[in-house]
Amino acid sequence: MKNNLSHLVVTVFMVSVFALVSCGKGGSSYGGNNYTPPPVGNYNAVSIVNMSFSPATLSVTAGTTVTWTNNDNMTHTVTSDGGIFDSGNLAAGKTFSKLFATTGSFPYHCAIHAGMTGTITVK
Repeated sequence: MKNNLSHLVVTVFMVSVFALVSCGKGGSSYGGNNYTPPPVGNYNAVSIVNMSFSPATLSVTAGTTVTWTNNDNMTHTVTSDGGIFDSGNLAAGKTFSKLFATTGSFPYHCAIHAGMTGTITVK
């Protein structure tokens, strides 16, 4: 009986160690092997939805990457009023990212739908 108890304790210990080691190799806390490190600098997002940019105005610090995602059911663009950036046509579900390294105000619009406007303010 004592020998069986020792065997059980060793088995439970080994299973526990195996489980812990397995979690360390691509465990679920980071999505297994699909882990993507976060972008460098600050990160903010703008959704394109219902024929608008949401939020329409966004304030960020220098060094921030802003990503626009087209969550609408039609093609849009993210086009700087000053010609600094242009996403080109963004089909539904597509994204466009821009790193804002310097301070200033950066108004933009959709080149397809004139009423869609937004501004990124970099401090």
